Amino acid sequence: MRFNFIRAFRPILALGLVAGLSACASVGTTSLAGPDTPTRNEPISETLNSTVTALSAIGPYTVESVNVSVPRSLRVSEANRFYPSGDIVWREDPIGDRYEQVQAIMTDGLTKGVSGFAGDRSVILDVVVTRFHALTEKARYTVGGVHAIQFEMRLLDAKTGAVLLGPRKIKADFDALGGRVAIAAEARGVTQKVRITNQLANVIRQELGAPGGYVALDNGLLGAINQL
Repeated sequence: MRFNFIRAFRPILALGLVAGLSACASVGTTSLAGPDTPTRNEPISETLNSTVTALSAIGPYTVESVNVSVPRSLRVSEANRFYPSGDIVWREDPIGDRYEQVQAIMTDGLTKGVSGFAGDRSVILDVVVTRFHALTEKARYTVGGVHAIQFEMRLLDAKTGAVLLGPRKIKADFDALGGRVAIAAEARGVTQKVRITNQLANVIRQELGAPGGYVALDNGLLGAINQL
């Protein structure tokens, strides 16, 4: 019951935060990001050790395919508020099947990120999206915010289907542009979709290639709200 209660009031908490930002921040800037700190639930030492051990056991590999699932149980919101209630908030594509649109973005970004891995063993990256919360029009053209992109991932042996790594929870949240900065970025072709695709590529590249894997960013209070 506690979890449901918090989720029900998450938009109210976020709205209060947005109001504070509106009062003290210049339009077109975002200041929600803090220093890079681990935000996974597992202790840091256990996370690092398990990642290094698992990847070492797998050995050099090539990601043969990327499978992305966007469960229909996730709630889609089309409300134009600073922080609407919902698991999926996406506006840059025309109104349509948001699940399919999110699946395409996730697949493109993750595929881009794993394209550089080359080894004798073929694996499959299996991903289930748990949250894809980009900005509404109202937030995009005023205070900005945070892109909350979260998923669970596994690496599977391409031949046997055996789980080689995971499941692991990945929090790929990062700062979203707002106001004049967002408008200027769009003029250069740097849309929300471009930035999210690049973020996903960087995150999965670090998760599968860097010692210890990807370390999630601390996005301040709004980032904490996205974790509730």
